[in-house]
Amino acid sequence: MEYQDVFVLFWEQVKESVQEGRFAKLTMAKTIGKPDLKNIFVRPIFSGDGFKVLVKFRYRSKETEDVETKLTLEETYELLKPYLKKSFFSVLLFTTTKDVTFKINKKGAGSITESLPTFQNVTQADSNE
Repeated sequence: MEYQDVFVLFWEQVKESVQEGRFAKLTMAKTIGKPDLKNIFVRPIFSGDGFKVLVKFRYRSKETEDVETKLTLEETYELLKPYLKKSFFSVLLFTTTKDVTFKINKKGAGSITESLPTFQNVTQADSNE
């Protein structure tokens, strides 16, 4: 199955974990080559105007400052999509009940696997910025 279709299914699990209060963190990892962008982290922020996430772009070089932005879940989906296959081969969803891994193989096919949860509790990102 094409990775774009599988990512839609994966994102449904992300939305479901948010609705059920189980979303702990999302990480884009396994970079392609050695780009300056090392990871993208997504952590929950519960604010007065609904559910938001803090998206952090982490860079390899110490000269490049990490970039953080607060977004809705839908805005985050649109922001992350262009990084699939071009910059990252995998996305890890951490929830309090299971970890879900989305991977893209060299042929461009996507897959989803589940494992035991890494996080027991939801920890909100520091949103003081």
